[in-house]
Amino acid sequence: MDVILNFIMEYGVDAEVWIKLAVAMLLGLVLGMERELKRKPAGLKTSLVITLASCVLTIVSIHAAYEFPKINGVMMDPMRLAAQIVTGVGFLGAGVILKRHHDVISGLTTAAMVWVASAMGVAVGAGFIGESLAAIAFLFVSIKLIPALIRRFGPRSLRRKEMLLELVVLKSTSMTDMIRQLQDRNITIKQMRIGDLAQETCYQLDIEARVDEKTHAAQIYMDSKKMKDVISVRVETI
Repeated sequence: MDVILNFIMEYGVDAEVWIKLAVAMLLGLVLGMERELKRKPAGLKTSLVITLASCVLTIVSIHAAYEFPKINGVMMDPMRLAAQIVTGVGFLGAGVILKRHHDVISGLTTAAMVWVASAMGVAVGAGFIGESLAAIAFLFVSIKLIPALIRRFGPRSLRRKEMLLELVVLKSTSMTDMIRQLQDRNITIKQMRIGDLAQETCYQLDIEARVDEKTHAAQIYMDSKKMKDVISVRVETI
């Protein structure tokens, strides 16, 4: 313990630095848990690393700008090193954005949360602790409370979610009849693709549909299986 204390005193790690790192870690924990609970790729450990690294780099950038001029007389920009964090985190954010089949893009919110984690680290490292705490509170109001209120009191279209349906249908079935059967099950077609199969008697429908947000994929699957002339069904939640 004495060795650790001597090391801290020798290299000038003051209480302010420890407080900044602790707050950065706390904010990274909060952001990471939100993503972790949703089983997203950039979860707890990623957020902790980003906030702590951003905080450390910001502290180093500011301290170096005021310490080095004492030695060589060259003035530095206090936020020059911290400014490069945004570029570096951009690569991490791009890594969690995925393009799935049917041109569906996922991971944008997670990429934004990675960027927010770096912003929290920079803000805390620069000494804006109160502002960082306020920002994290407004962030969770924005991503949790406001969407819930909009889904509750907003237009009906906002209370619907998207699903992907792959139906193998007999060619003897008319397209008009198929669309009518889907509409009867409260399934709104957003986009539809039609393709031939090796079986000449069947064709495949790839449908991007909107359904009520309380509707489960299993329910859509069972209802679709009951449709006339449908051979097979595959349902995926976006």
